[in-house]
Amino acid sequence: MIQFDLPKELIAQSPASPRDHARLLVYDRDTKVITDDYFYNLLNFIPEPTCLVVNNSKVDMCRMLFEGGKREIFVLEAVNDKTVRALVRPGKIFKLGESVSLSNDVSAEVTHIDNDGIRTIRFSEPTSHPDLVSAQHVPLPPYIKQNDELAEEYQTVYSKFSGSKAAPTAGLHFTPELEERVKTNRDWAEITLHVGLGTFAPLTGEQLASGHLHSENYEVSDDTFKKIADSKHITAIGTTSVRTLESVFNQGRTLMGSTDILIQPGYEFKRVNSMVTNFHLPGTSLLLLVEAFVGSESELQRIYNHAIKKEYRFYSFGDAMLII
Repeated sequence: MIQFDLPKELIAQSPASPRDHARLLVYDRDTKVITDDYFYNLLNFIPEPTCLVVNNSKVDMCRMLFEGGKREIFVLEAVNDKTVRALVRPGKIFKLGESVSLSNDVSAEVTHIDNDGIRTIRFSEPTSHPDLVSAQHVPLPPYIKQNDELAEEYQTVYSKFSGSKAAPTAGLHFTPELEERVKTNRDWAEITLHVGLGTFAPLTGEQLASGHLHSENYEVSDDTFKKIADSKHITAIGTTSVRTLESVFNQGRTLMGSTDILIQPGYEFKRVNSMVTNFHLPGTSLLLLVEAFVGSESELQRIYNHAIKKEYRFYSFGDAMLII
């Protein structure tokens, strides 16, 4: 897997404004030519005809902050109206069997701790309590300072169904105007894959050996499946769309379920012909997927070296790359 030294100033802390004014690196796998442009010119580069497939999952307000952010409960799953499974910070405060004060009216008791540190937490009040509602925030990635003014910017303009713990970031570059322009000139299809926290996690040797990642839930409607199946060319917007499409067409038409597919070099893509993606963290499954799609570790290294030299902005709020 490629490695790179990224200057801190190239880690984007906010999105381009307007969104579609993010830069766009275009890489042609046949000619190996790199072109520098802007996302608002996407239609100049994606094939015609093609069907753009986007992930319409919406990011949950799952980060709960208390005492000015000194205490955090990151909700992974709601068990009932008072109980959640969550990651916590600092762990030494959230001890098994102990009650932790969160506000004047609300406390939390840890009733179970999994081997991986995930706590089962029972609140003294329902999660609809004003003190718990006011503590909820959209979770920005760990390399971006929590800023509630960016909450809406961390949702795609076409997001619909809540369930993600992180944004499908390749789609953040679309504006409503660009979306309409694309729909006028190309086919458009929406799938849903709820992004888990594992998207940020470094790959483990066990995952590489087994070919499996953390599990994420997805759904594709019958009409969307037929549209995609009938399309001669597919442009996937983001790695989450790629994973969903490849899972559905690998499994022969399982339109609702979960996927733990790990796409790595040597993988033969079943349904994706082109893809839009951001510039990813080293050592992650996202970067390994992009390497598999480019088809060459040395070429991906060259692309990333070019992006750093040209001062592209990296990660969730960063610039985009189109691979054709």
